[in-house]
Amino acid sequence: MADVVDVWMQQPNQRFMDQPWLETLVRWTNMSRRAPQLRATLDAMDEAGVRVGLLSAWHGPGGALITNDEVAELVAAHPDRFAGVATVDLTDPVRAVREIRRCVRNGFVGVRVVPWLWNLPPNDRRYYPVYVACVEEDVPFCTQIGHTGPRCPSEPGRPIPYLDEVLLDFPELVVVGGHVGYPWMAEVLSLAAKYPNFYVDTSAYAVHRLPAELVEYMRDRGRTRVMFGSNYPMLTPAQALKQLPALELGVSAREAFLGGNARRVFALPN
Repeated sequence: MADVVDVWMQQPNQRFMDQPWLETLVRWTNMSRRAPQLRATLDAMDEAGVRVGLLSAWHGPGGALITNDEVAELVAAHPDRFAGVATVDLTDPVRAVREIRRCVRNGFVGVRVVPWLWNLPPNDRRYYPVYVACVEEDVPFCTQIGHTGPRCPSEPGRPIPYLDEVLLDFPELVVVGGHVGYPWMAEVLSLAAKYPNFYVDTSAYAVHRLPAELVEYMRDRGRTRVMFGSNYPMLTPAQALKQLPALELGVSAREAFLGGNARRVFALPN
């Protein structure tokens, strides 16, 4: 397989795995509630030919679930296999900006905030200092779009009007919308047409379950705009990519989807 970059992974601790909102995902995927060992994560990457995984930190209204420092330790131990995606506490904007600067200057390649976890859409004023810091530090802002697997409101993941307003207010901000954006695919693709700095990742979906309109977009005019992600450990990279040939992407579109787009957008070394 070609050079594969997985743009949405977690190396969860037991604190993360014990969260009650994971119950629906556990039921759907039959995954264990036990936090996976790092060796299992690396084996899962190797099985699918994933050279680099972007590990996400998580922070919600109740506090840190996976800290930036926990992610930094994993990246430091395996710098050839992982890069870090930082997160912040939206209720403390000054500290959030300082934390983004600290993380990026220590090698993190992006910032992620999950709207459903906060029940705050991305045009909420509490995000805006985060966007400024991302622009100043030249890293993408990564978020979730579409419905939620956890039993939480899906509305914060609707692309229009929320992300549309953000992209209008911050024309220099690079935004990566994870988890595809279903059921609002027309809104997702309209944003991609309107804003050249808006990207989509396919995390949380096996590729054979991607919406047909997104696959068509990936084959042609969107070949530089869609990136592979698994959402490991909820879905392994091998499970996500098992039926990749059925997408009929063509060589250049396939290479861009699997790794080329991610390396460019996240400024990853070759």
